[in-house]
Amino acid sequence: MVTMERDTETVHEAYSFVCLHCGHGWEEEYEIRHTTDLAGHRRADYFAHGRRVPSPLTRADCPDCNRGPIRILRPGRVNAARSFPP
Repeated sequence: MVTMERDTETVHEAYSFVCLHCGHGWEEEYEIRHTTDLAGHRRADYFAHGRRVPSPLTRADCPDCNRGPIRILRPGRVNAARSFPP
């Protein structure tokens, strides 16, 4: 079955993440394509580095330790903490 798209809007968002298990922190930028099909159903597809990825809002595992939980922060928080002198 082929689903025809009626409307697509693309936005860019960035998030900071920290693993509450191991302390690993990272940041990621996403291209989010909001699509409405001809039947009026909406969906959001997330892309990072040109590849489709799961929504960061539903991701539960740390890429470093494969555990969690994960805390999502506003963009720039991880890089700001790394540049802060000890």
